[in-house]
Amino acid sequence: MIPQSGRMESLVPSGIRAFTALAKTVPGCIELTLGEPEFDTPQPIKDAAWAALQAGQTHYAPNQGLPALREAVAAFETKRGFPCDAGEVLITAGATGALFTVFLGTLGPGDEVIVPTPAFPLYETLCRLSQAKFVALDTAPWGFQLTEAALAATVTPRTRALVLNTPNNPTGTVYSESSLAAVKKAVLGRPITLICDAVYQALSPAGPDLTLDPTLRGQLLLCQSFSKPWAMTGWRVGYLIGPAETVARLTLLGAAELASVPTFLQTACVAALTQDPSPMAAAYERRRAYVYTRLRSMGLPCPEPQGAFYLFPDISRYGLTSDEFCRRMIREAAVAAVPGSCFGGEGHIRVSCCCGDDTLALALDRMEAFLKTL
Repeated sequence: MIPQSGRMESLVPSGIRAFTALAKTVPGCIELTLGEPEFDTPQPIKDAAWAALQAGQTHYAPNQGLPALREAVAAFETKRGFPCDAGEVLITAGATGALFTVFLGTLGPGDEVIVPTPAFPLYETLCRLSQAKFVALDTAPWGFQLTEAALAATVTPRTRALVLNTPNNPTGTVYSESSLAAVKKAVLGRPITLICDAVYQALSPAGPDLTLDPTLRGQLLLCQSFSKPWAMTGWRVGYLIGPAETVARLTLLGAAELASVPTFLQTACVAALTQDPSPMAAAYERRRAYVYTRLRSMGLPCPEPQGAFYLFPDISRYGLTSDEFCRRMIREAAVAAVPGSCFGGEGHIRVSCCCGDDTLALALDRMEAFLKTL
């Protein structure tokens, strides 16, 4: 047998994918598991990819990304109030590629990474791969927000990074002004990198945004993706923005990992940045409100989502673990959600709003009937 690296021994399969696969074994099961927009990629983006292929864009791109796309990203971010230039942009294989590059390129053994939980499980996986220490900061006691006292009690001399994911996956929470002020106080002027995972930002109403604070720019790395705002999950393109000297070094790691993102896809992403994601954002906002109302009417406490396309209801009253609850709901109701345990939020489940309105209504009808049997 071929031996494995010690890093590999720490890896476990994705719980999100596992419950999605389990749902597929039940005929007619409605999957509220993946954060996978059901919308098709807008036609102008697909047309741009086809035109790029026809024009012969089938060769290597520069390791850092096509200049045209990096310039377009810089212009896009500058317009929203985050001034940057093409030299500060690295094109990656989705936000996952950006996060992978950041964690493995800036962290090492013994470094501590504060992650407000519940949280996307990739962060803990990347901590293991980089041999850093995952430090969970439970936000449930404060309504899934952050406090100055909680952060102060969590930061140590070994803290080297803090992950900020707002709007949050899995709760849909948008961090408040006071939460972001607490983050700023915790990291400003210290050797702590602020890793901002902002993949749901464009699909959410404008709110407080710590990335726009110029005093933090020297210690901030922004990870972004084309997947969610433009329904491009299968294209696997994202970007990382940070100080130019840091991006130059991280480009070396990206080159070793991927060489470069496919050229014709990058050209299509230039077109994506000209498309307005607000119609999709409006659809998700309507669905969030509908699902929130339905869950509350079922007697399930749930933080009111302000962004992204997830809800995180509390199912602890039923005396089942979140894993047991989700398995039974798949078998008995043909509805699939993700256990909160996958996110460090036992006692909850994550419900995704990424299906059509009629399908979503049917799923909630089935879920309501299922709850009455417990």
